[in-house]
Amino acid sequence: MFRRALKIMVIIFLMSLGFGLSYYYLPGNIGGVDIAKPVMHYGIIGIITFLCGFLGILLASGIIERTVQFTSWLEFRLIKMSIQEVVGGAVGLIIGLIIATLLGAAISWLPLWVGGILRIIVTLLLGYLGLSVGMKRKEELLGFLPRFSKDKQTKTDIKTAQSCKILDTSVIIDGRIADICKSGFIEGTLIIPGFILEELRHIADSSDLLKRNRGRRGLDILNKIRKELDVMVQIYEQDFEEIAEVDSKLVKLAQVLNAKVVTNDYNLNKVAELHGVKVLNINELANAVKPVVLPGEEMLVQVIKDGKEMGQGVAYLDDGTMIVVDGGKKFIGRKTGVVVTSVLQTAAGRMIFARLKSDKKNLDHDPPSSYSEVNFIG
Repeated sequence: MFRRALKIMVIIFLMSLGFGLSYYYLPGNIGGVDIAKPVMHYGIIGIITFLCGFLGILLASGIIERTVQFTSWLEFRLIKMSIQEVVGGAVGLIIGLIIATLLGAAISWLPLWVGGILRIIVTLLLGYLGLSVGMKRKEELLGFLPRFSKDKQTKTDIKTAQSCKILDTSVIIDGRIADICKSGFIEGTLIIPGFILEELRHIADSSDLLKRNRGRRGLDILNKIRKELDVMVQIYEQDFEEIAEVDSKLVKLAQVLNAKVVTNDYNLNKVAELHGVKVLNINELANAVKPVVLPGEEMLVQVIKDGKEMGQGVAYLDDGTMIVVDGGKKFIGRKTGVVVTSVLQTAAGRMIFARLKSDKKNLDHDPPSSYSEVNFIG
């Protein structure tokens, strides 16, 4: 509806332009033909107006599309700029236009068409120079204003204060991001793109019960972060209509805002790295904070099932780390002392291999103080 209204406005503007130019500048004689008679004169004006309107119908869509692209580009550029650069550029532009106006008055004695062209050139040139100089020399230009003074703040501090993270759908549904924010390890602004909210809404409205519950959980997590946690959350409504994939939109938005993407999606992680976008992977963080277990360390474990190889038993740490116990199959459902033999780090996580502590009997009572007590998930 809005684009249709813009199209109508463009058509009306071109028709008005054609009517005004033909009404005031149409000569009385064209090719030896006298067109000063009212019927001929207004007939030609009507034809020119109609042709301009038809031209508007043909060009309106393209003009609107280019205008939208230009405004989007300009908006992205302004978002990436600091407030000092924006204000400095605006002040420089105003100063440049004031100087251009004064110079325009000085050349007003020139013939109309020469003076008009020179005024346009001078205005554009000085306006651009003022904008460029104002942005580059913003510190000196705004130094007299206490609000915009640097106050010994380095550029690194400014970037850190303005750092932002974009949340992916998977990490919102996962829910651990709320606990990480609560712990204080996330700083800066959390950005929730509008297309991510739309995807969550579609998931929450799904006919599939599991998807619907996941979508609603994601929305609940967002509400918790916004209302209960001391974290700045911003909803970013700008969309990339020319891009179909949500992951591609996230990468593009991160490039535009110079932001980091928070996710636990392996594929998005790789795609973002290929495009030079920094990624904070929740799964990698979870693996990094798991307790360190060294070969030779003793612990008390409860074997809960048999392993793939003959005689093996499997136990788990609280964080889900798998412990493969050699010869532990016969102790399923019981606690037993083991000694760590090796630790294997894989893409899926950490795996611990252990053997039975042969010089100790299987334990169904309190362990000796030399063991590391471990709680388990079944």
